[in-house]
Amino acid sequence: MYKEEFLVEIETILQAYKESFSNKTYSMESNISDVLMESFGITASLKRENRQYWGRELGMIWQLIVNAIFKHHSTEYAPALKFGLDEPCDLVCGNDAIDTKYRIGSGDSGTLKKFKHYGHLLRSNGFRPVLLLLRDDSLTAAITACKTGGWEVLENKDSFDYVFNNTGIDIVELLHYFENKFQIMR
Repeated sequence: MYKEEFLVEIETILQAYKESFSNKTYSMESNISDVLMESFGITASLKRENRQYWGRELGMIWQLIVNAIFKHHSTEYAPALKFGLDEPCDLVCGNDAIDTKYRIGSGDSGTLKKFKHYGHLLRSNGFRPVLLLLRDDSLTAAITACKTGGWEVLENKDSFDYVFNNTGIDIVELLHYFENKFQIMR
């Protein structure tokens, strides 16, 4: 069903983060779980111990997995675009410049300004900015800023559908393929 090289890459990503999560120690928010949290057995209470840590790490996993899926399953895949020191997206599929985020939890003006700037930058270079959010609990102001900046914002199932429609890979099914293999031990 999946090519061995692809499965090995996904497994490597998940294994590295399993080890990182299992060894992490910490010094509070949503009770809603998601497919990545379930993959590692991360409970809402564990995540609340350090929201910023978990959000950052789960966001990186989301980015790496989406990138691997497109790299292995889309003939239109290209790596992240760079404009000088700026990297306004994580990957490209055809004319879509795709950025991935676990969620957008920051409503600070710098973050919102960056989204607007990158959206305009991508559009002015002939790309359609697409933001794939794993969760559907991002800040409303941040979503509005992204849309104002020209981003097509997709959340949760809409993000999964976008990936499936462009690659043929069902992310939820893929992660269930590895079910119980990467449960963290704490």
